[in-house]
Amino acid sequence: MELTLNQLKEFDGSDPSKPIYVSVRGRIFDVTTGKSFYGPGGPYALFSGKDASRALAKMSKNEEDVCASLDGLSAKEIGVLDDWEKKFEAKYTVVGKVVS
Repeated sequence: MELTLNQLKEFDGSDPSKPIYVSVRGRIFDVTTGKSFYGPGGPYALFSGKDASRALAKMSKNEEDVCASLDGLSAKEIGVLDDWEKKFEAKYTVVGKVVS
């Protein structure tokens, strides 16, 4: 499946009939099984329906960091993102990718 960032927004958990998706480095993970974390009211709900790469790398919950841009990140932050990506791969299914 290929989704634009705009289409990805539809999978933010606000519609209970749809799965919840989070993108990391352009790959879309189905995080529906982690609804208590990624669903409405969950501690990571702001990542749902978006590419959370920068926010994960920076360990940030600031809205402006919830984006795909890795520009200006330090090697340490890229390492943190690598660790998050491995956690997502171990726990959730990749269902597609983000396209322009």
